[in-house]
Amino acid sequence: MMLWPGFIVCTAAIVYSGTRLSKYGDIIAEKTGLGRAWIGIVLMASVTSLPELVTGISSVTYAGVPDIAVGDVLGSCVFNMLILAILDTMYRPAPISSRAHQGHVLSAAFGILLLSIVCVSMILREQLPPLGWLGPYSFLFMMIYFIAMRLVFMYEKRKIAEFLKEMAEELRYRDVSIKSAMFHYSINALIVIIAAMFLPKIGEGIAESTGLGQTFVGNIFIAVSTSLPEVVVSIAAVRMGAVDLAIGNLFGSNIFNIFILALDDIFFLKGPLLSYASPNHIVSALSAIAMTTIVIIGLTYRAEKKRLFVAWDSIGILLVYIINLLLLFMLK
Repeated sequence: MMLWPGFIVCTAAIVYSGTRLSKYGDIIAEKTGLGRAWIGIVLMASVTSLPELVTGISSVTYAGVPDIAVGDVLGSCVFNMLILAILDTMYRPAPISSRAHQGHVLSAAFGILLLSIVCVSMILREQLPPLGWLGPYSFLFMMIYFIAMRLVFMYEKRKIAEFLKEMAEELRYRDVSIKSAMFHYSINALIVIIAAMFLPKIGEGIAESTGLGQTFVGNIFIAVSTSLPEVVVSIAAVRMGAVDLAIGNLFGSNIFNIFILALDDIFFLKGPLLSYASPNHIVSALSAIAMTTIVIIGLTYRAEKKRLFVAWDSIGILLVYIINLLLLFMLK
């Protein structure tokens, strides 16, 4: 009886604090000169992906359901790309991909690389020798994550001169100190994390009554519930005009999500995590790769007009999401 009221309370808290999180993340980007894409990838993405981290660790340690952990991570990667299509319908001037800088292709490519390794690891999971109880892919996930953060930072650093020039022309937050921004960012981040931590259990409780399998529940119900912070933060960022912050958050969340798989593997002491998960998760990994590829095409082509209320690349993302949903339901 308390599942739906609990869901509403958690959602309200995330909507309120997520909106403020975007504002203070934008202020930090302006004050530090690090660039909105890098702030989105590191600060925003790590905070909004913490529900996936908490869900994954609890799934493999206390609940003993590796399919929920893997499904949550890969399902969230798919849903994050769907959020981009949702943002495009809200962004009226032009396709949202035409207003984002092309540096996002770098983080998108790292996402595809990591997801590809997930696919190969699941296909060859019986042939891959474990390192202790860990899958060898987990070390790759961690190494590539830190390389990605480093390279994206260096890319943003090369653009700092240009960014500072823009900042000199228009400072939107002259009256807010960096100390105040960091404090308010931390408080609102804490609220988002606490509220989002309750969502997976609530979503799992609601999903149990449907009789669907763990793979479907993890990829759809749990993934959507733990991705709610990304939805709120990204929508708020776009409404503020911080498109790069929103897109950086989504690509960064996907990179961080695969890093979470490595952490889940460390806590799953039975053996390599992907060896105990259903191979049906490959469907979600391939869907996330296809959706990210469509986004890269949109960022590169940069169409200036929308044929309808949504850009062609967003239509492609939506179609892949629907196909992913149907395939997972058929395989359940």
